[in-house]
Amino acid sequence: MRQEKLFTRTLIASALMLGSIAAQASTLTIASPQDPGSWDPIDTFLVNWSSVATNIFDGLTYRGPDLKLVPGLATAWEELDDGKRIRFRLREGVTFHNGEPFNAQAVKFTFDRLLGEEGARGPQSSNYSAISEVKVIDDNTIDFHLAQPDPVLLTKLAGYGAMIVPPAYIAEHGDEHFNRNPVGTGPFKLADYTPRENVRLAAYEDHWGGAPKLEQVNYRFISEPATAVAELQAGRVDIVIPPTIPIGMIETIKSHPSLSIISVASPTVEALRFNTKSGITADERVRKAIIMAVDRDAIIHSILAGEAESIASFQGALSFGHDPEMKPLPYDPQQAKSLLKAAGIKPGTQLQIDVRGNDSTFGEVAQVVASYLQMVGLNASIRPYETNVLLNDIIPAGRTGDMFQQKWGGWTFDYDNTAYLMYHTGERWNPYDSDPKLDSMLEEQRSLTDQAKREQLLQEIARYTQDRALEIPLYNVNALYGVNNRVQNFQAAPDNRLRLTDVSIAE
Repeated sequence: MRQEKLFTRTLIASALMLGSIAAQASTLTIASPQDPGSWDPIDTFLVNWSSVATNIFDGLTYRGPDLKLVPGLATAWEELDDGKRIRFRLREGVTFHNGEPFNAQAVKFTFDRLLGEEGARGPQSSNYSAISEVKVIDDNTIDFHLAQPDPVLLTKLAGYGAMIVPPAYIAEHGDEHFNRNPVGTGPFKLADYTPRENVRLAAYEDHWGGAPKLEQVNYRFISEPATAVAELQAGRVDIVIPPTIPIGMIETIKSHPSLSIISVASPTVEALRFNTKSGITADERVRKAIIMAVDRDAIIHSILAGEAESIASFQGALSFGHDPEMKPLPYDPQQAKSLLKAAGIKPGTQLQIDVRGNDSTFGEVAQVVASYLQMVGLNASIRPYETNVLLNDIIPAGRTGDMFQQKWGGWTFDYDNTAYLMYHTGERWNPYDSDPKLDSMLEEQRSLTDQAKREQLLQEIARYTQDRALEIPLYNVNALYGVNNRVQNFQAAPDNRLRLTDVSIAE
């Protein structure tokens, strides 16, 4: 009898162990550097939101890692009335995670909300300002009426504020509840969320595109890069997403027998932007002197190990509006000194550089920039902020130092998505500058249907902002993913927008 009980206990223990292994095998764990704080699509601009939420929500269109635009919740669309009306045919039989039906009324609710009072409190509504009205034709057909044509709108509908949300659920529970308990139509649904710690997703078996291969995805918020890499090495994390991995740890990851580094060209650009309203950087001569004092190519090769390209404007080479003939202001410390002298800036003058405190790679870059500035007589101090504080409080409120870090993942691969939000008067990311000429150019390019003319105007905008020296355009950085080799069918997204439907874990 004792042997039978022992045998039974052994069988149960073995079954439990196998069940645990199976559960682990169907769970993907991802290290993300930042908790966005809200899961509502209209509240955010953060790529770390999109890394998660691309799996919770769907848009009318979808653009994957190959950058091709394909149908999403809309199966087809046609442009009418000279580009001022777009008719969408909607996918039938789709449900939200709470069982609520997706239909044209849900689309109208989503955009009325985005373009109304609720959306105005967030950072996304200006991206969709061309939409004047959304009209329901029937349950499966909807028309977007535009005040003016928007050549980037179909791409914008694939992300961020345009993600379709459930009307009845939000009406019942309210916006605050939705922030922490999002419901979409995506391949995964929210299982639980612990702010600043993790968010766990479970497969939505009834997704219109088919059930995911994974049972769960667990995103752990790990702000410290060294900790994230250590967890990857220990096997407790399967993927570390950009921009977490420090350049100095690439070889460490590559040398691990179970790990790989995936490097892909990305839309992400880095700059140090200027306070153009007050202090010494209100003087254009000083701004140009600071730009010419910094050897950006040396930074790319020495700190970034070549995993970046220099930029002349705040966009990468894949961006529509990029001008390959445009060159960065040269590294010329002598000319920088002359400009500072002409502006009356005395040697030893202080200035402050604000950065994201958890971005160790950029921390090194900022230290080198400070060293270059010291060589031309400027004493730069570096002030780190917690990322959410810098992005949600300090920059929008215009409370930065003389220079501040701006990382921008222009995910539409169109300069409009960067330039309008960075330079137009009153925009969240433009707390200091107001330039009527620049405003006019930015508004004009949004209404052009002739893409050749629009590209030319975008290039003019880039040259104009360079001439005014609104920032130091530093580099276009590659997206670096650290991945455990047991992860199968993973596609590294250039813009961090991971879609995990087909991903699996090898046993």
